[in-house]
Amino acid sequence: MRGDTDPAGVAHDTPARTRRIERVRFELRRREVRVERVQRLSPGFIGVTFADESLHDFTSLSFDDHVKFMFQDARGEWVRRDYTPLRHDAVRGELTIEFALHAQGPASDWARQAAVGQTAAIGGPRGSMSVPADYDWHLLAGDASALPAIERRLAELASGARAIVLVEVADAADCRHLGTAADAQVQWVHGREHWLRALHDLRLPAGEGFAWCAGEARTMREARELLTGHHGQPRERLKVAAYWKQGAADFHERLED
Repeated sequence: MRGDTDPAGVAHDTPARTRRIERVRFELRRREVRVERVQRLSPGFIGVTFADESLHDFTSLSFDDHVKFMFQDARGEWVRRDYTPLRHDAVRGELTIEFALHAQGPASDWARQAAVGQTAAIGGPRGSMSVPADYDWHLLAGDASALPAIERRLAELASGARAIVLVEVADAADCRHLGTAADAQVQWVHGREHWLRALHDLRLPAGEGFAWCAGEARTMREARELLTGHHGQPRERLKVAAYWKQGAADFHERLED
């Protein structure tokens, strides 16, 4: 609480501002889209921009959102995978998704051969969990699957915001500049154990910060224990999500509860 006075000189107690995470649900919708542009970002990443009239009113309010990307495989069967909507241009009716190229997997195989004019479908997002941008600091950590969400959040943060970024990639050639107006401390590491050690060794700033992590399920469970146990991060200012699981297809699980 802080004390204010009115024009008559009478003191009043004014509650301090409380940051609130807002959850918004959307009507689930499927959009048929076509490939508009393909960009090779690094050896392990491809950006694909999709276009369609239906994307003019596409809504995604949070960097942590995911859409269901749907395409037909060589047998004509539909494959569905979760991806972060990286950039949306409502005027042009475009949506960009960034694909991490794993050694195996139908979505990675699709991205490798993606060409202008190809068709696919996008469903969702079902909703958004909007995290306020005015926390004293933001921890953004994860493996290659989390990089699009981290990239989007950094682009959203304004000048004066503070971000601590920790990304694990398999190939040093996939390290790249992440554009942001924020004061960002970015660390790239190679290998799961190095990433967990770097997360353990972080010195989180003073003040009220929000910690966000995403990546492989087993690694994220360990990350949650590090953040809550070792670093003492309050659960109400933490989100940890398993974007994938070793040996499992089409896996997505939230771990913060």
